[in-house]
Amino acid sequence: MTRLLGIRLNDNQPVDYALTFIYGIGWSRSRQILALTKIKPKKKVSELSEEDLRKISVVIGKEFLTEGNLRERLSENIKRLKDIGCYRGIRRIRGLPVRGQRTRSNARSKRGRRRTVGALTKEAWAKLEKQTKSS
Repeated sequence: MTRLLGIRLNDNQPVDYALTFIYGIGWSRSRQILALTKIKPKKKVSELSEEDLRKISVVIGKEFLTEGNLRERLSENIKRLKDIGCYRGIRRIRGLPVRGQRTRSNARSKRGRRRTVGALTKEAWAKLEKQTKSS
């Protein structure tokens, strides 16, 4: 396992795929980095020399935000939206979808489990019927 910017890269994988395990680097950025360093994308990580790894880390450090710095920037942006009280910030605070998705029939993963308001669930009805029959 080769380490690059604190991330373990699998030695058996091609370099272009292995770089995508770094937070903030996708396929297109991976290919850009390899083009700048003049490394073949299909070369395995185990075939890279120390010089190649150094070139890659220098390019990533200069050109792109990755890992902790990127996560910090994103959290700062979200905090700023919440502080100024804009629509997107309010949606973040309330735990609702931010980008205009509908919430009447979808957004279950964002809103959580379904909670019935004003009516009883089937289980509650069954329990209530059982109590009335026994009394």
